Amino acid sequence: METVKQKEKKAYEILKAKYGYKNIMASPKLVKIVVAVGTGSGIKRNKDHNKLIMDRLTKITGQKPATRGAKKSIASFKIRLGDQIGVLVTLRGARMYGFLDKLVNVAIPRTKDFRGIDRKIVDDIGNLTMSIKEHTIFPETGDEELKDVFSMAVTIVTTAKSKAEVTDFFTQLGIPFKK
Repeated sequence: METVKQKEKKAYEILKAKYGYKNIMASPKLVKIVVAVGTGSGIKRNKDHNKLIMDRLTKITGQKPATRGAKKSIASFKIRLGDQIGVLVTLRGARMYGFLDKLVNVAIPRTKDFRGIDRKIVDDIGNLTMSIKEHTIFPETGDEELKDVFSMAVTIVTTAKSKAEVTDFFTQLGIPFKK
C-alpha cells in the first residue's frame, strides 16, 4: 500500500503537465494538519471534561494536545477571559502523514452513510476543513467510551495557490470527494 508521502510525489508527476510546474518545489505540498475540538461550557458541568477529550485526542493523533482559552469574556455564554474552551493539536512531519493516511483509509470509510466529501469545503487559498461528527470513527477509541462522544474539526493546510489546484492535489492523495 502506498503511503501519503509517496502519493504526494506521484501527484507532482501527474499535476506537472496540467499546471506547468518547473520543479517539485512549485508543486503543492502538505504543510500541517490541525485537529481542534471545542469543549465550550462542558468544563462547567464536568471538571474532567477537557482531560477526557485530551486523552482521547492523544490516542487518536499520537501527540499531546494543547488547551485554548477564551480570548474575551462573554456574559451571555457565561465565559470569562482565559476559561479553557477548546483543545487543539497541530501535526507536522511523520505524524501528519500517518494521521492523514489513517483518516482517509480507516476513519472516513467508517462514518455512517458516507457518500464522499463535498468539494465546497476546500477554500480558495488551498486548505480543506472538514468536520467529524463522532470521534468514535477512529480505531483507537473503544466501545466503552461511547457515552462521551464529541465532534472535531480537521484542517489540512497545503501550499496550493488555487481551489482547482488543491482539489486535484487532494484527489491524487486519495481524499474521497463526491462524484
